[in-house]
Order: sequence, then structure tokens, then C-alpha cells
Amino acid sequence: MNSDADSSAQKVRGRPFPPGQSGNPAGRVKGSRNRATVILDALAEADAAAVLAKVTEAAKAGDLRAAEILLARVWPPKKGRPVALDMPTVTSAADVLAALGNIADAVAAGDLTPDEGQAVAAVIEAKRRAIETIELERRIAALEQQKAPTR
Repeated sequence: MNSDADSSAQKVRGRPFPPGQSGNPAGRVKGSRNRATVILDALAEADAAAVLAKVTEAAKAGDLRAAEILLARVWPPKKGRPVALDMPTVTSAADVLAALGNIADAVAAGDLTPDEGQAVAAVIEAKRRAIETIELERRIAALEQQKAPTR
């Protein structure tokens, strides 16, 4: 029994390291990879050619899912595209209404997807906030100038 008590007394439970110090102060070596990832990559690399050949064969035979897998690798989905819109110049907060109206019309007509419309509207909203901030800054400066004691 005495040896069990000694071994449990030597084990540090809870937080064995002082605050700010880890068990490996040097940290993980840069560029090192997880062992499981390395093994999975090696397995995939060994059979990649065979798997690709099988998926290609299935796609040629008319398997639409196999064709979709291949095409997704060849032509990945686009993340965005340039959008051409007739937009009014937005120089004041009042101009934002006309700009948002143009965006809504373009989405309704199908010229823009709803996601694209939302992205363009976010840009207009950012510009509105910037205009509003500048206007508030001017108004505050004018009020401070009026309140400033004349000497």
C-alpha cells in the first residue's frame, strides 16, 4: 500500500506547468504535418491514379455524379464576377436610395443574382456610412466653432 501512496503523490494532477510555460516551450516544428494526415496522403497518392481512372470511366459510361465530380475539379465554382450596372453617382446619403433601387431592379430582372445584389448593396451601404460620418464630422466642427469662446 505504501508504494501506491508514493506513486500517486509523485503524479502532478491538474495544471502541471506554471502559467505561461507549456510542456514544449519550443513548440511544434514549422511545416510539420499531422501523422494521420501524412498516412492518409500516402494512401491517397498510391491509389489516386486508379481512382481517377475509375471515376473517368464511370463518367464516360454516363454516371452524372462521376461527371460532376470531375467537372468540379476542372472548373471550380466561381466565387464572384464583375458586375456592370448603370448606377447613379453616390455623393450624398440621399443618392443611396436611387442606387439601391437600381440594384433591386437588376435583381428583379435577373441581371444580378440575389447574392450579387446583396454584395453590391453592401458596398453602397459602406459608402453611405462614410458619407454620413464625414457629414457628422463637419456638423460637429461647425458646432464647436460656434461654441468656442471668442478672445
